[in-house]
Amino acid sequence: MQIALFQPDIPQNTGTILRLCACLDVSAHIIEPAGFDTSDRHFRRAGMDYLDQVRLKRHDSWSKFEEWRTEAGCRLILFTTKAAKSYLDFAYTASDVLLFGRESAGVTDAVVAAADARLVIPIKPSLRSLNVAVSAAMAVGEALRQTGSATSVT
Repeated sequence: MQIALFQPDIPQNTGTILRLCACLDVSAHIIEPAGFDTSDRHFRRAGMDYLDQVRLKRHDSWSKFEEWRTEAGCRLILFTTKAAKSYLDFAYTASDVLLFGRESAGVTDAVVAAADARLVIPIKPSLRSLNVAVSAAMAVGEALRQTGSATSVT
């Protein structure tokens, strides 16, 4: 299981998601350009001392990420408020890449078109969205539960 972030622009969210990846032993991808530098103090604080524990790959662009994904043979699962299918009604595989868009703008039409599936986390209709780090935690938790690939408790 892997998490990819499309052009993230809030350092605290990215740091939190990378900390999640470290703790759950999930690989992470950042698709550039990001809206901050990795030396940003908010990013470092949110990631704490876990950032060195993350298997992180940075991709210079969407096209470079797509080249990697095609070679790796991974499905791309996009989480978006514009999807119709609930993330709870989807059958995940251990090789899926769970993709989350830029906090301020989501993803481009090309990214939507490339996704093998588009899923939504249902929320109260009068509200806009969840925080991207919360969404990533919910999504990867369900995906790991279904695939049985969660880190074991010692």
